[in-house]
Amino acid sequence: MEHKSNYKKFLLLWSGEFISSIGGGLTSFGLSVYVFQKTGSAASTALVALLAFLPVLLLSPPAGVLADRYDRCLLMMVGDGLSAAGLIYILICMFDGGAEVYQICIGVFISAVFSSLLEPSYRAVVTDMLTKDEYSKACGMISIAGSARYLISPVLAGFLLTVSDIKLLLIIDTCTFILTVICTAVVKSSHVSNGNRNTEPFMESFKTGWKAVTEKKGIIILIIVSSVMTCFMGAIQILVEPMILDFQNSKVLGIAETFCASGMLVSGIIIGIFGIKKNFTKVLSVSLTMCGLAMIGFGIKENIYVICGFGFLFFFMLPFANNCLDYLTRTNIDADKQGRAWGLISFLSQIGYVFAYGGAGVLADKIAELRHTGVGRGAAIVIMISGAMLAILSILLYRFRSVRELESGGLNDQKTNI
Repeated sequence: MEHKSNYKKFLLLWSGEFISSIGGGLTSFGLSVYVFQKTGSAASTALVALLAFLPVLLLSPPAGVLADRYDRCLLMMVGDGLSAAGLIYILICMFDGGAEVYQICIGVFISAVFSSLLEPSYRAVVTDMLTKDEYSKACGMISIAGSARYLISPVLAGFLLTVSDIKLLLIIDTCTFILTVICTAVVKSSHVSNGNRNTEPFMESFKTGWKAVTEKKGIIILIIVSSVMTCFMGAIQILVEPMILDFQNSKVLGIAETFCASGMLVSGIIIGIFGIKKNFTKVLSVSLTMCGLAMIGFGIKENIYVICGFGFLFFFMLPFANNCLDYLTRTNIDADKQGRAWGLISFLSQIGYVFAYGGAGVLADKIAELRHTGVGRGAAIVIMISGAMLAILSILLYRFRSVRELESGGLNDQKTNI
């Protein structure tokens, strides 16, 4: 039976996530600036990012199981609503005289625990709502929402920090959760969710998700390669603030991040309008190779214009890679297993970020110490090395025949009406 499109409802859901992304970007930018100015250490900045990311990573597999057992929209509402608790804790500490680094770590950890419910449910709901032909365009829209935290948030946060302080950013982010929950509630009321819920015991359900992910060699290779790639790409994501703040102020940092992220907006719009029709593996390999080369240029010189140019290229290529990874995976896994599958895929493919967040800051500080230079140049060296390794691995990716064969997958052609 032909699957009924719910693209307008998807756009409403997407709007909520877009707003949430902006709010999250404000907090992320503000905390990075606050911690770096307070400690002068890239390692401390990276530690906060690690604790904001680690719970989402570790809890994504069980969150995926929950997404196939319970109402996915409801899980998104719970995750969005309760994740505000961690921000409120940090805000209270700020009003009490200024939050210490350990208090910020506690707050972002609490917020991340509840945020872990979002990703598997969100991706699975998109599969529920749309037809296969709409996946690529939807991924482009999702990329635009994801880019908001890099495109809109930095310049907005940089401006707000010149007229107020980080408390205002935290208050705004907390308020965005209300709008996000409302958008999700409206979509939920239209009964767009997983109709045939999984009722297997938890461990059996987990095993089923594992089988769905591992039954195709190409998917396994994609996950392994993605995990290694996220280790390299995590370096630029965690070290961009220390690198620029070492020779510029937070306002310039915000403008620079916004300009760089505009590349993600441009390519996201292109993909959203036209989509990617074929040669997904080739596009994936080329786009990631270009990301690696852009990282090398990004750190080559302490010049804000050079940094912005190569940063724009990095973010421009990123949505193409994400789109191809999403499509190759989504079209090779049964719809009723999507929640469990995405939970496991998110966990396995993003393990590399743990190593990046845990080691990149420490390595940057150490290089700066050994070379008797600023932390920014130490961060730049780590970024360039990571970029070179990413480019090499991306070129090798296209040689895997089992990955190229995923393009013929089409498990989601047959669906029932929602």
